Amino acid sequence: IGGVRVLHLHQDQFIYLHNEIMNNINKYKEWVLFEQPKAYIWDKEKEEFYKELDMDVQTKDSNYTSIHYVIKPNKDSFVTCEIQVRTLFEEVWGEIDHTINYPHKTESIACREQIKVLAKLVNAGTRLASSIFNSFQEFNSKKGH
Repeated sequence: IGGVRVLHLHQDQFIYLHNEIMNNINKYKEWVLFEQPKAYIWDKEKEEFYKELDMDVQTKDSNYTSIHYVIKPNKDSFVTCEIQVRTLFEEVWGEIDHTINYPHKTESIACREQIKVLAKLVNAGTRLASSIFNSFQEFNSKKGH
């Protein structure tokens, strides 16, 4: 198995990445899915969005957030590649959580609580980044750019 992580600035960019990955599967036939794409979430508000994209949505009590596609070059191949897609905010949270909780979860209640708070801040930061880019796009379209 190989792996690739694709990072993006804000959540509105995700649909473009998803469409490109799925085009390589459905339209161009360059890849095949090894398993159904998975959306790991903790924010239930996002669940319906991912289900509409035909993803297996799994809620993580750990506050982990990421989208995973496992692909193969063809149906007979034993070689797989996992593509993980997440925002830069989610990547930072993941690296902090991994450092503190891997390979063993921390016994520090304070650290566990702070990581939960950080997950909520990351979620807010991701939403704010999308809002900023949407406002910027709207402003520029009114100016005629």
